[in-house]
Amino acid sequence: MNTIYAGLLMTGSLLLAQSGFAAPAPLQQPSSDLLARAQALLDKPTTWDKIPKDVRLCLYSPDGVKGKAFQFAMGYLSELPKYTELAKSIGIDFKVTTNPPFDLRIDLASSKLKRKASTNVRFQVYTDERVASEDFKAKRCDGIAMSNLRGRQFNKFVGSLDAIGAVPSEQHLDQVIQLLARPEMAKDMVNQDYEVTGIIPMGPAYILVNDRKINTLAKAAGKKVAVMDFDKSQAMLVQRIGAQPVSVDLTSLAGKFNNGQVDIMAAPALLFDPFELYKGMTDRQGQIKGAIVRFPLLQLTGVMMMHRNRFPDGMGQLIREYAATQIAPAYTFVHETEQAIPEKYWMDVPAADKPGYIKLMREARIDMTKAGYYDPRMMGLLRPTSLVRGAASMGGTASAAVAAEEEGS
Repeated sequence: MNTIYAGLLMTGSLLLAQSGFAAPAPLQQPSSDLLARAQALLDKPTTWDKIPKDVRLCLYSPDGVKGKAFQFAMGYLSELPKYTELAKSIGIDFKVTTNPPFDLRIDLASSKLKRKASTNVRFQVYTDERVASEDFKAKRCDGIAMSNLRGRQFNKFVGSLDAIGAVPSEQHLDQVIQLLARPEMAKDMVNQDYEVTGIIPMGPAYILVNDRKINTLAKAAGKKVAVMDFDKSQAMLVQRIGAQPVSVDLTSLAGKFNNGQVDIMAAPALLFDPFELYKGMTDRQGQIKGAIVRFPLLQLTGVMMMHRNRFPDGMGQLIREYAATQIAPAYTFVHETEQAIPEKYWMDVPAADKPGYIKLMREARIDMTKAGYYDPRMMGLLRPTSLVRGAASMGGTASAAVAAEEEGS
């Protein structure tokens, strides 16, 4: 089963590689404690009874099977043979047979229980994240990797992690991911049959403008702003500043910005090159007129999820803890991607204007929590003082969490 959850972990790599990636970083070895708990799980006959014979994993790759995203994810298959010796150390024999590009077979055997099991893994690649999420909802996929913004429909608590301005820094996000991977948070990772099995950083979302003159909140009034069609909270924020929301999805976002149908959009750096967003910032004479505003709106994340009734009980917790140890390459990739964007495309926010942005985001976050878009327990958890207290802070009521947000840290 070690390799089954390693296979699920690979789906998360697509979230790091939507615009391409170099060779995958080696997977970190599980801790001795995690390995011991994996062994205890595999020593239970009931675990073997629930190992699925067939698994379908939904993978979102904007460029399909030819894209670097898919190639990066498949690159992790080369890491699986390294689990052979590790599995033997806990009494498990396993064999991995690949049939590129979409199929993988895992054969497991327990010397202690005298049990054998085989799982055929099929990777389903999507160029439309909406279709992938719908297939997951319809149980045509057993596991999926998607943006947390899209995943909020399956787990509002975890989906609220990407609330506007709620996570100010990478360090803050790392604290949250480690906290959410703890066993005491397991109940919040489950919503009916859906279970979150990992959270992956995708980098800050920045404002992109097609005209550098749009350099204050006041100048954004009346402008057309792209908002994702599945996230009503974005439209609410745009209306708050007096701008006009224009509904888009990932397939139309770049075209509308590059063709001037929208003046403003938000995106992480990893979309800059594959979506050719520099076109929307350049005039017909080749002069740069737009910019990326160097002020993060939020820390974007991706999530891995599974239908929990398709896998052995307790497997989700092991995946979460292991996935939380594998996020360092994601941060490295984010840094390298941002640094690769020429400085001429960036624009800094004057220090005097930053408090206004922060105030706007905080007020919008409070209103959207009251309106039901964000989970109030997550809003309470994301306050720095709550992170220090850890999981114990989750015992408060919804109203108390919103009140705490209103009062500030």
